[in-house]
Order: sequence, then structure tokens, then C-alpha cells
Amino acid sequence: MNEEPAAPTPVILGIDDLRPLPRATRIARTSLEGIQLLQEHRDGFIDELWLDHDLGGDDNIMPVVTLLEEAAFGGQPFRIGTVFVHSANPIGAETVVRVLTRWSYHVRRATA
Repeated sequence: MNEEPAAPTPVILGIDDLRPLPRATRIARTSLEGIQLLQEHRDGFIDELWLDHDLGGDDNIMPVVTLLEEAAFGGQPFRIGTVFVHSANPIGAETVVRVLTRWSYHVRRATA
């Protein structure tokens, strides 16, 4: 009896202070946790990355965006299928979309 190998579980990461993001395999609640989460997946493929702009208090997603931007600038962008930006902050969300698109990440505005 030949069994087909199971398809690998997609890597879906979320960085959001409040939303549950039920499809995510891992969630970070702060920008610092988000940076650590991305570093843990640096050498692998991330199928989806969900980003919220405002992360509570004075925290926001921009340190994470800077990490992604610097990686691309250095010629080694993170390998991400799609980055979904699901922020209720339209100006912040557009900034994230614009910056990451400039560095050839596949980015979409979405609702979480």
C-alpha cells in the first residue's frame, strides 16, 4: 500500500496585538516579538505574513518593515509568498504596502 506523503503545513505568521488570526501557525503581539519570529524563519519559506500597523501603545509594525526592507536592500530578502496588511490605520497600512512593494515583496491589503 503506497501512501502519499502529507503536504507540509503552510507557515502562516501573524504580527498583531489583538486579533486572533485563526489561520496563523504562529502569532507575535509586539514588533520585538515579530522580529524574533521572522528571524526564527529566516532560512525557510513563509507562505503568508499578516501584519497589523498599530501594535498597542507606542508600538507599531515599522521595526518589522525595516527588517524586511534591510534584508531586501542587502540582496537577501525574506522568502515570503504574500504579505497581507490588515490594519485599521489606512495611512499606516498604505505606508507598509508602499515600502514592501518597493522591495519586490508581494503585498496585499486585506481584512483579518
